Amino acid sequence: MHTASNPPASLAAALVHRSRANEVYEELKRDVSEFKLVPGDRFTETEISERLGVSRTPVRQALFRLQQEGFVEVLFRSGWRVLPFDFDKFEQLYDLRMVLETTAVQRLCAGSQAVDTALLAELNAIWLVPAAQRSTDHVQVAQWDEAFHCALVAAAGNAEMARVHRDVTDRIRIIRRLDFIKQPRVDATYEEHAKILKAVQAKRGDQAAMLLRAHIETSQAEVRKITLHQVHLARQAGSTTPR
Repeated sequence: MHTASNPPASLAAALVHRSRANEVYEELKRDVSEFKLVPGDRFTETEISERLGVSRTPVRQALFRLQQEGFVEVLFRSGWRVLPFDFDKFEQLYDLRMVLETTAVQRLCAGSQAVDTALLAELNAIWLVPAAQRSTDHVQVAQWDEAFHCALVAAAGNAEMARVHRDVTDRIRIIRRLDFIKQPRVDATYEEHAKILKAVQAKRGDQAAMLLRAHIETSQAEVRKITLHQVHLARQAGSTTPR
């Protein structure tokens, strides 16, 4: 007789495979977002299983999940390939992101009791600093930028809006990080984030939304200029940048 603490062997094995598949999925997705795997790269399930030290079953499960999300495709008798960027989809995701974020800052400025002021204080501590105290680590700034936009939406107090925004963020991560290869974009991000936060502090909803919209549109315009050459430059930079 099996109990909750002593599940059938088949179920236990399935749970282990599922756990490992999730780990492989997260690892491969991280490889894509950090440009260790770039559009056009080909690989086999065996190569991945040997590199990660797992069996092929969780690797296959992870790859099918990534295939459903549009990151990779299976090639007949020749393994897998990282798919080219789908710029039409990115455009749509950026449009959705803009709606969510501008709505969020309007709510923040409206003074709702649901606003998470602690989250806003954390953002101020990162972005409202003297120029000499700004981070020059492009990888770190890219992560902070993503956290900034997620925190703005989360601070507005609508959990469902924040959930959808996190999903959008996850799907555009790879191209957003390409925006932080160049130092001028890092400097501009500090300046633009500071202006947005100051407008939120002053409860100027229309101004905050306008600044945020311009900030996202600039990033969206940079996405349209992305070339495969830039992606390979990012991979080279990633191989020499400490994590």
